[in-house]
Amino acid sequence: MSSSRALPWNDFSEQQQLAFSQEALRRAALTLAGHAELLAREMEGGALLDQGGPEALRLFAQVMRATTADAFGTPCQA
Repeated sequence: MSSSRALPWNDFSEQQQLAFSQEALRRAALTLAGHAELLAREMEGGALLDQGGPEALRLFAQVMRATTADAFGTPCQA
């Protein structure tokens, strides 16, 4: 019978810990980029005060996506 309890972090190998950490960072960066895009659209739609923010947010989103791909590469199965 399999248990549904989570394993303690230290039970994973260093390679697994690294893979999990990289995936978490990749997902966080993509989440930030998505939020930046959403804020840009809200500004353009008039829901938020626009003071030149949409283009800055889009630039931020592009930088997050580009550096995430460069730093962490493609996702892999842990």
